[in-house]
Amino acid sequence: MNAANTANAAGTRIGIRTAATVLAGAALSLGLGRAGEARADENPYPAPSASAPVQVNASDPDLKLPEGATLAPPKVLDIKSVIEDLGGEERREETNADITLALQSEVLFGKDSSKLSPEATSRISTIVAEIKKHNATRVRIFGFTDDLGSADHGDQLSKKRADAVHSVLSQQLSGQGITYEIRGYGEDYPIADNSTEEGRRKNRRVEVSFPSGGRS
Repeated sequence: MNAANTANAAGTRIGIRTAATVLAGAALSLGLGRAGEARADENPYPAPSASAPVQVNASDPDLKLPEGATLAPPKVLDIKSVIEDLGGEERREETNADITLALQSEVLFGKDSSKLSPEATSRISTIVAEIKKHNATRVRIFGFTDDLGSADHGDQLSKKRADAVHSVLSQQLSGQGITYEIRGYGEDYPIADNSTEEGRRKNRRVEVSFPSGGRS
């Protein structure tokens, strides 16, 4: 029998933004390399970076483990702060190691298109400011779609949209010495329920992530 604790906290901020603090409940891995198509065995999210927890005395009688049972290897879960506007058009996730800024595809592109809309540049400029603020030198740009249509079409469209965002970022961050990773994950890794239009809209997104505080 494994002993593990999970803590959850949720809150609502008065105004147009809501915030929720949650625990990232699994160790995730990110395959870094040259820009290219995503592969099924790659995960777009970085691994939790929290340090090892304090030692637990497995002989402590208060644990009340059944005879012969042992504790699972100890680990600390990263705390993730999630801020999303009421329409879900913009989403910010921040851990102690990384920042992820997501924009719904509808605010960047036309339907089933990878051509940036007139307002897209100003939206992307706010991301540029964040990257500069944190002196990031490694930036990941990942595109995602909902599960409508063929998987192959979603993979191609999400990659083209990630490329389009990268084009603007690289122009505005020229000379900053930044290494980019650009991938299209299609319908994989949804963040909402694809059975509703609201959920599908959230899943159609481009995420830009980078280490916080100038970490490499």
